[in-house]
Amino acid sequence: MELWKRNLWVCWFGSFATTAGMSLVTPFLPLYIELLGVHKTSAVEQWSGLAFGATFLLSAMVSPLWGRLADKRGRKLMLLRASLGMSVIVTLMGFVHNVYELVGLRLLMGAVSGYIAAAITLVATQTPKEHSGWALGTLSTGTVGGTLLGPLIGGYLAEAVGLRSVFFITGGLLLVAFMTSALFIRERFTPSKTTADYSFRQVWTMLPNRQLVAGLFVTTFILQLANMSIQPIVTVYVEQLRPNGSHLALIAGVVVAAAGVANVMAAPWLGKLSDAVGPQKVLLVALIAAGIVFIPQAFVTTPWQLMGLRFLLGIATAGLLPSINALVRRNAPASVAGRVFGYNQSAQYLGNIGGSVLGGQMAAYFGIHYVFFSTGALLLLNALWVFQLERIGGRRHRLHPEAKA
Repeated sequence: MELWKRNLWVCWFGSFATTAGMSLVTPFLPLYIELLGVHKTSAVEQWSGLAFGATFLLSAMVSPLWGRLADKRGRKLMLLRASLGMSVIVTLMGFVHNVYELVGLRLLMGAVSGYIAAAITLVATQTPKEHSGWALGTLSTGTVGGTLLGPLIGGYLAEAVGLRSVFFITGGLLLVAFMTSALFIRERFTPSKTTADYSFRQVWTMLPNRQLVAGLFVTTFILQLANMSIQPIVTVYVEQLRPNGSHLALIAGVVVAAAGVANVMAAPWLGKLSDAVGPQKVLLVALIAAGIVFIPQAFVTTPWQLMGLRFLLGIATAGLLPSINALVRRNAPASVAGRVFGYNQSAQYLGNIGGSVLGGQMAAYFGIHYVFFSTGALLLLNALWVFQLERIGGRRHRLHPEAKA
């Protein structure tokens, strides 16, 4: 097997294990907080939100820092640091005695994270240009698959082996990711002494199309905002569509999973398509398609109609993040690629947090239907903006010589 393909599959497994580890506790986090001595319903909800959001908030803050270190010391080292650090911290979560220790460890987990950004950077810089779209699309299925299956696996394990044991199993999975990364990943890395200590402003001036890169960061943020804005209200919406129905949680889970399954199926194909026609075209078409598919979700009358539209949405969004990452790579010199991908990862984490908060608040004040309207409109406006940026910046904006390498 070619070296870049072997690196890709190892990074895929590590990305799956990392995202699954971060989302595995989602189904039973409130139950674990109750086990730690918090019994009032409102307090359980507050601590659950704090424990869940703490990881993503710290991850958003530190991603650029780890990206900078990746440019200085190599991306493989960041993979090892993140997987081993998360393995230790998740295991320690199984030993906590109170909710303060749990939130503290969730904060620390966010601080040591960075596997995904390092994996994207490694795959983007080590893969031949003609295969980069397919490779990044395939890599994204590991992240989506971990996010999709993590809560399902976590819910099952919580019932089968107990709440605390789930943390030990997850820690073991992350340890396997560390060992496979250490044994099988080979990186061709030569640090650049001239750019190793560059400030953000200096890195920014190295980008040949700064407007486009800024637009890509905003697009990443809006994409995650759109995806996560629906998450807090899916169960409530399904209940409205099927009042007095049974198996509410199961149906809501299927509706959520539909988009993830479609994403995993379509991402490699759309990545390969971007290699053939260019990631700009795939990004624009996917943004428009996602924006359009969001709107009819406000008019469905059954959960199965919603599931079908969510499946179509998953196909559309499958072309977004891989295309964004391919464009970031084309516009980022290799010597600072880790930092640029770190900034993009921060935008993604901020979108996760913002979407979770915004969707619930908008549904509460204006109604669930307006969440779909506003999200669809936001994606369509974003498509128009990206189109304008590409037309202005690409008259033809020549890439930095190092970015082509």
